[in-house]
Amino acid sequence: MVNRADIESFYRGFQERFSAGITRLDDGEPFTADIWARDGGGGGETRILAGGPHIEKAAVNFSAVHGETPTELSERMAAMGASFYATGVSIIVHPRNPYAPTFHANVRYFETDDGRAWFGGGADLTPYYLFEEDVIHFHRVLRGSCDRHPVADHAAWKQACDEYFYLPHRGEARGVGGLFFDHLTEDLDEVWAFQQDLADHLLDAYLPILEQRIATPFSARESLWHEVRRGRYVEFNLVWDRGTKFGLETGGRTESILSSLPPHAVWVYGHEPEPDTPEADLLTLLRGPARDWTAFPTGS
Repeated sequence: MVNRADIESFYRGFQERFSAGITRLDDGEPFTADIWARDGGGGGETRILAGGPHIEKAAVNFSAVHGETPTELSERMAAMGASFYATGVSIIVHPRNPYAPTFHANVRYFETDDGRAWFGGGADLTPYYLFEEDVIHFHRVLRGSCDRHPVADHAAWKQACDEYFYLPHRGEARGVGGLFFDHLTEDLDEVWAFQQDLADHLLDAYLPILEQRIATPFSARESLWHEVRRGRYVEFNLVWDRGTKFGLETGGRTESILSSLPPHAVWVYGHEPEPDTPEADLLTLLRGPARDWTAFPTGS
């Protein structure tokens, strides 16, 4: 039976393992740790890596908070208990190289004193240049975790990710998707087993791609495109992301909430890439229908 102590212990270990994996890839560049306490109860550890040789910025953040249920929490999440407990890990990795994609993931658990509890989480990939083999690899690792657990619904959660990480004011997807699941209240033991499996395989999904792309030569042209597309990432996080808005509106820890933003981004008025270029190819993909990447044949 799931319990908060086991969940919190696993999340702390997951934070440690993922941080160590990124540090190894970034030539040993260490994360700095900011350990914080919440006035209403609990706290967390925000880990930031910045200025490394390959990773411009990464955040691997753990939190476990509890206390009286805020009014906003009750209204938005149907959390009717007098007190709540929430724990989770959120991850963002912004590489320096434009050919290396940004990675985002989170796993989370929530419960109230009236006996309600749920899991949520997911992972997604945001490339700036399209390498189909990278996207296929990423999606197949995520699908593998789903296929090992009957409670997981890969097709529905992949569609939910495609629909969620979308900029309607641009008519563009933020990236090439992944998984997104939330408010899973049934079969909690089975969902917990799946969530652990997914967390244990996120490094497998992302690090091989990062290792393959971080040393690719690039020029000022690729750097500009990188920062233009990062601007889209910022737009989504600040305009559409429910977690960001909810955290800021309910008095969450601002520095941790905004740690997902890239250190550099630009907005070039009316920017459109030249036709028949890799940049245009990516934009065509992001403005088109979502693909089923796991249906591609091996070696595509």
